[in-house]
Amino acid sequence: MGLASALSTALTGLTAAETTIDVVGNNLANTNTVGFKASQAAFATQFLQTRSLGAAPTSNSGGSNPRQVGLGTMVASITPDFSQGTIEISSSPTDLAIQGQGFFIVQATSGEDLYTRNGIFKLNSESQLVTITGNRLLGYTVDDQFEIQSTVLQPLVIPLGAAAVAEATQNVYLEGTLSPSGDLADTSEIIQTQVLGDAARTAPDADAAGTDAHFSAVPTALTNFTLGAGGSLNPAGTYRYRVVFANGTVGSDFDTESTPSPASVDVVMGGNTQVTIDDIPTDATGYYTTRRIYRTDDTGTGPFYFIAEIPDNVTTTWVDDGTLPPGDPLDETVLTGNYSYYITFAQQPGPPPAGEESRPTKLLGPVNVVNGRIQISNIPVPAGEWSYVRIYRNLADDENSFHFVDWIDTPTFSGGWTDNFTDEDIEGNPTIDLDGPRIGYNTLLVDVLRRDGPNYLHVFEEGTLQFTGRKGGRSLATKEFTITDTTTVQELLTFMEEALGIQRPPGPDTDHPILYDGVTGESPGGSIQNGRIRIVSNTGTANAVSIGLSGMQLEVGGIQSNINLPFSSAQTARGESAVADFIAYDSLGIPISVRITATLEARTSTTTVYRWYADSPDNQPATGVDIAVGTGLITFDGEGNFVSATNSTVSIERREVASQSPLEFQLDFGQLSGLAVDTSTLAVSRQDGSAPGVLTSFIVGEDGCIRGVFSNGVTRDLGQIILARFANPAGLEQRGQNLFAAGVNSGLPVMGRPNEQGLGQIISGAVELSNTDIGGNLVDLILAATMYRSNTRVISTSQQMLDELLSINR
Repeated sequence: MGLASALSTALTGLTAAETTIDVVGNNLANTNTVGFKASQAAFATQFLQTRSLGAAPTSNSGGSNPRQVGLGTMVASITPDFSQGTIEISSSPTDLAIQGQGFFIVQATSGEDLYTRNGIFKLNSESQLVTITGNRLLGYTVDDQFEIQSTVLQPLVIPLGAAAVAEATQNVYLEGTLSPSGDLADTSEIIQTQVLGDAARTAPDADAAGTDAHFSAVPTALTNFTLGAGGSLNPAGTYRYRVVFANGTVGSDFDTESTPSPASVDVVMGGNTQVTIDDIPTDATGYYTTRRIYRTDDTGTGPFYFIAEIPDNVTTTWVDDGTLPPGDPLDETVLTGNYSYYITFAQQPGPPPAGEESRPTKLLGPVNVVNGRIQISNIPVPAGEWSYVRIYRNLADDENSFHFVDWIDTPTFSGGWTDNFTDEDIEGNPTIDLDGPRIGYNTLLVDVLRRDGPNYLHVFEEGTLQFTGRKGGRSLATKEFTITDTTTVQELLTFMEEALGIQRPPGPDTDHPILYDGVTGESPGGSIQNGRIRIVSNTGTANAVSIGLSGMQLEVGGIQSNINLPFSSAQTARGESAVADFIAYDSLGIPISVRITATLEARTSTTTVYRWYADSPDNQPATGVDIAVGTGLITFDGEGNFVSATNSTVSIERREVASQSPLEFQLDFGQLSGLAVDTSTLAVSRQDGSAPGVLTSFIVGEDGCIRGVFSNGVTRDLGQIILARFANPAGLEQRGQNLFAAGVNSGLPVMGRPNEQGLGQIISGAVELSNTDIGGNLVDLILAATMYRSNTRVISTSQQMLDELLSINR
């Protein structure tokens, strides 16, 4: 039994040596395997042959020890060494190393969770992080808002070049110097149009009536007289006669007479007492309906007095028997000059300003007259709201100044009108208002008229108005306004006010109201004054509004043309100002243009106060086109330091796109200075929003969070790497390819983020090298070889002994 047992004992030694060589060989083979954990074989004695159990000491004996003979060795364990391997820097950002305890969790092809320390990861065709053997790295992924979803482990995805993200602006940082030494911004820019008329109010139509101004008819001189008896004239007297064509009733306010005929020859009575006139002229033109006879006294000299009216335009003979008493003297007034006329309708009789008055006819004339009178024919007859006619004429020495001449009561008027008023008669009378009834807030835009000399032109028609204003010398964005047949002037004013970004008092902060104009006391905004469209800007030079000649264009049927409605400056803005333009971004990354204007509103012995205004052409309110998106006050102390702001929020509506609405961001005035400088400055140093960008790179933090870097500079979480640790990692089941599976003696995995729950940290761009101790393993290899050789000697010795034993029979 002894020799046989020696053989079997030596055999266990050979087996143990072979196992050691296998383990050491595997360790040395994986010297360059990333994340490899070397193993160590541990041995234990196998069975023992007990020859004596020994004896305890007695009074007669000191006792004896057991006598046992070993029967060899056995492999008690092959234990992986999970000590930290050396961390080596790598050139790949997807290489990861764990410093401390823990394993990466990867997914087996069967779906089972496996564990590894090998941190060499690559991206597959689906942008998933996978091991070099194709196992997907697991962790927490993100939703569409890039929020990490800490629910279940999913393969981690890094969609380089595919994922896009935008950053909505939340903060805007301003810098610059707002001087306290400039002019106070207490004066507004005021612009206005010329007086505009209302086409809905009717006016005389000279073309339709054929109205004309021309020389009045001049009767020929009376030459054919027949003397006779039976009258009451002075038989010893001498008389002269004149005749005029006339309309109306003699002596009335509506009486008109033509130029008088030349005086007749002397009619010497020679004892006769009546005169028959046989050649009374008739008006061939038909403008006059009657004729009047005027006569001197019996001396044949002196004034001519009215004595008779022939109430038709036919009779050519009339008898003067002296029975009719002399009436009013003949008006011998004649005109000399170059004259033109306007005719208007009025609501009240008499000269202006009594009652409202229409715009005039086109200019009648000019008529160059020398010692004559001018006849106006076919005068239009008013209707509707108008009841009277007014006539205006220029002066001979002032062709552009038209004075009131006469008025006509239309119910009693017919025929033409003759001018027998001298310049001296009318030069003190009121002058004509060529613009007629003014527009009002409710006037339809299609009825708005602009006077161009003697012509009246419609300013607007149905179509699309494209309006481009200017503010502080800078162009504003073009805004569109639809004009229909029901659009009013008030609606246009509201549109223009919003498109120019004018903010009306009191504004959003009633405790710190927006200023009125300090000169006129007018509120900023649009209004109608005496028929003019008038726009008052907010105070300060940078808020001064203007509208260029091409600032209003109308598109009708695809054809675009300028609206000829010039605005002139009625008051120049004043006030220290500064302006800054910048781009913000909404939640979709759409660029939003914003302009910040600051104006010097107040100053005291201790503080300087500026008001800021914010405009954005990309504001999309529920109604209208308002570009004003914020205002507030900025206060500096006596050392020029920023103290406070009453409001710092800009709010921009985004109703026509899917962006989050409103876009609200804060203005940071903390870097502004209130020191005295020659020129105030304002600029935006930075803002935290961005346009859409694609994922260009990523980094992995020590906490295992994968953060993507986009082309617009924005960073977002892409995922969270989760590590696992075990109470007994040596109890893990090795699956090859540097993979481990939970074993029956490893305990359950404790999962968590790196640096938590006893888990190590992750080092990006590095790998953990094999922890194989080459020197130690070579020593182990030598010892194993020596052990093997020694055990073979036992076998060979036992063999020799057996051979000697078998040779006894020989």
